[in-house]
Amino acid sequence: MIREGLSPDLFTYSTLLSGCMKLRQGYTKAMELINELNSRGLQMDSVIYGTLLAICASHNYCDEAEVCFQKLKDEGYTPNLFHYSSLLNAYSENSYYEKAELLMEDLRASGLTPNKVILTTLLKVYSKGGLFDKAKELLIELGASGFAQEEMPYCILIDALAKGGKIWEATMLFNDMKEKGVKSDGYAFSIMISALHRGGYREEAKELAKEFEDQNATYDLVMLNTSLRAYCYTNDTECVMRMLKKMDEINISPDQITFNTLIRYFCKANIYHLAYATIEDMHTKGHQLNEELCSEVMVQLGEAGFPSEAFSVYNMMRYSKRTVCKSLHEKVLGILVPAGLLKDAYIVIKDNSDLISPRSLENFAGQFMTSGNINLINDVMKALNHSGWRISQDIFGRAIQRYIQKPDKKQLLLSFLDWMTGQGYSVDSSSRNLLLKNAQLFGQKQLIAEILSKQQAASRTTGQRKKNVC
Repeated sequence: MIREGLSPDLFTYSTLLSGCMKLRQGYTKAMELINELNSRGLQMDSVIYGTLLAICASHNYCDEAEVCFQKLKDEGYTPNLFHYSSLLNAYSENSYYEKAELLMEDLRASGLTPNKVILTTLLKVYSKGGLFDKAKELLIELGASGFAQEEMPYCILIDALAKGGKIWEATMLFNDMKEKGVKSDGYAFSIMISALHRGGYREEAKELAKEFEDQNATYDLVMLNTSLRAYCYTNDTECVMRMLKKMDEINISPDQITFNTLIRYFCKANIYHLAYATIEDMHTKGHQLNEELCSEVMVQLGEAGFPSEAFSVYNMMRYSKRTVCKSLHEKVLGILVPAGLLKDAYIVIKDNSDLISPRSLENFAGQFMTSGNINLINDVMKALNHSGWRISQDIFGRAIQRYIQKPDKKQLLLSFLDWMTGQGYSVDSSSRNLLLKNAQLFGQKQLIAEILSKQQAASRTTGQRKKNVC
């Protein structure tokens, strides 16, 4: 706009400021716009002040909101209900009920009459500040004025009572709301179900979830998650599956909370195939996996006899984030190696060998040399050596025994022995004798003898170097 030679006016800046309301650094950006506005010789008007007040309130800048409100007055503008409402909202976030009451006095003294928004915001101030008696009186006033025909005023006080440990007072107010026929879109139900759940009244929470389900054909995601949690914690599989069916029917996409709730429940109920399917669905839809939860599921799948699924969970965690906890690699090896999934275990070792303990490396190596794919032995040895772990003579011995059992793998054996020489390794006397005794099987007795001789020479040289260093 500026490049085209056009000059922004107050309406332009007012529009831009409105966009700052939901920005994370909205207040900072708003002040940059205010400074730019002033530098262009423009003067803030009542609308601009109102927008800035709303930004202060939405970002919990209470002191700045007070300064803005005073500047509005000092410049000769008369605050309207929107200005008062914004400052009152800033007070509500911090429970400044004394300041709120003084502001209400100022509002009335200016000849204005509080509307529904003003009174509801004041109710929030009292509720958050724990002034429940005043909040109840104000709720009665709201009702008498016809401002409590919807659930929001009740929700504010019910939520505050529940969080303040007055769950039965919250329940009584909730029941009073229902008796008066106040329409609920599920928000009040969600608050009460969550409050009962937190208070340990899980059966009551479940019954309330069923009540809402019986009375309503539609759900939003918040209410669905609340009901689902209530059913899960009372182990009501029938209701859980019914809620999942309802999600499909009304086309609600699960979010992070939905997925994690279901994963925890299916594991608790030992329905491991559904726990795995839920993690897979969550990963496919691009949600960030909860590493702690999925790690627990991975172990449970392994213990339940589903090592392949456990390995899949491990891979999904690896691919869903750049780094995972070091212990995760150890855990999956503890599943794969006993289950004989040594090729999968090798993938874990190859990619993360420097993060795995010597004990786990030793255990994997021993199992692989005994029963792993013989064609991969050399690659496995290189991966183990790359980790910095010094391969033991027992591991070398097991590998050599495997090769002796398969004379057709003589080229792999010869390559293996050559590699050992290059890395400063040599076989012990037991493996040496075994190789020489069975050298004819490979048709290269002299060659094997020469390789073993080179190993001994290389080993002596390496040993001398170490001795000189010491």
